[in-house]
Amino acid sequence: MAETALRPHIASYESGGGAQVYRLPLEAFPGFWVHAYLVFVEDYVALIDCGSNFHNANQHLEDGFAAVGELRGGPVTFEDLTHILVTHGHIDHFGGLAFLESRTSAKIGVHKLDRRTLTNFEERLVIVAHALREFLLESGLSEKATQGMLDMYLLPKALITSVRVDFTYEQLSMALGPFEFLHVPGHGAGQVCIRLHDLLFSADHVIGEISPHIAPERLTLNTGLAHYLASLDAVSAWAADARLTLPGHNEPIEDLSARVEAIRQSHVKRLQRVLEILDTPQTVAGVSKQLFGARDGYNALLAVEETGAHIEYLYQRGLLAIHNLPQIQSSTAIQPIEYLRLGGAEVPVL
Repeated sequence: MAETALRPHIASYESGGGAQVYRLPLEAFPGFWVHAYLVFVEDYVALIDCGSNFHNANQHLEDGFAAVGELRGGPVTFEDLTHILVTHGHIDHFGGLAFLESRTSAKIGVHKLDRRTLTNFEERLVIVAHALREFLLESGLSEKATQGMLDMYLLPKALITSVRVDFTYEQLSMALGPFEFLHVPGHGAGQVCIRLHDLLFSADHVIGEISPHIAPERLTLNTGLAHYLASLDAVSAWAADARLTLPGHNEPIEDLSARVEAIRQSHVKRLQRVLEILDTPQTVAGVSKQLFGARDGYNALLAVEETGAHIEYLYQRGLLAIHNLPQIQSSTAIQPIEYLRLGGAEVPVL
């Protein structure tokens, strides 16, 4: 779940329609890299995502613009931007807006389901933290462990402030000049993929080498495994002729359909393993330890959320029961929930 600390290199690409694209690696958190993409096409100078506003991300963004200027033979500045296109409302992809907002007159766009995350971030943080605390306690974590995870979750977000949004993609009928947008909820409520000629910017929807993180929908509507799997089908059909997929992390993907199928099969295997584990009653935290082993730091939180998303998917489809329902009924306090596989339950065809 963590990326190498080695800095990826700036790379350039050209679309079949003549767009010039530059990949800007940004260290969003220590040792964790995200890609922003600077695009020159027609009269547009667009930045797709902008880093976290944390650690080295802002400096790397400035370094990236300087490097692109050298490659193009003339200065490229933030003020040259016409648009900033946010793929989804996770801070490693939009947090840099707090840094950029006063440095550019570019118009900022996002999907309508993530608009409020950007414009009312402080409110969003309060609500999500409340929901996350309840989820972690029900998952079987102690009060101490829950508070530790909440503190860790909130720490990098302290540098993020609410920012303006100038338009949503729906207001433009999901197209801005040569840029086309597809809503692919699952990893995020307002996650979009962006198509530009024969290039696909997949953000965190499809990534090489790893399966994108999925949290349970109970934390945020329009996320969760069911939405994510449906969105995999959607992007496969919508971008079937994409020559190259440029993700938000890791290296470009040359065969989109093969990568989508590999991700799908990883979830099939994980769901099957969860069912096997739940032949005996277990909490989400208990299943997580068997799925992912001992995890430290933020990866421990990601593991519990990922496990919760898969248990939620199976429970919603009637394959699991709550084993300790009488205990939950008899208490007004939040109780750990123990799940149990129903006899004969098998993973549905995905």
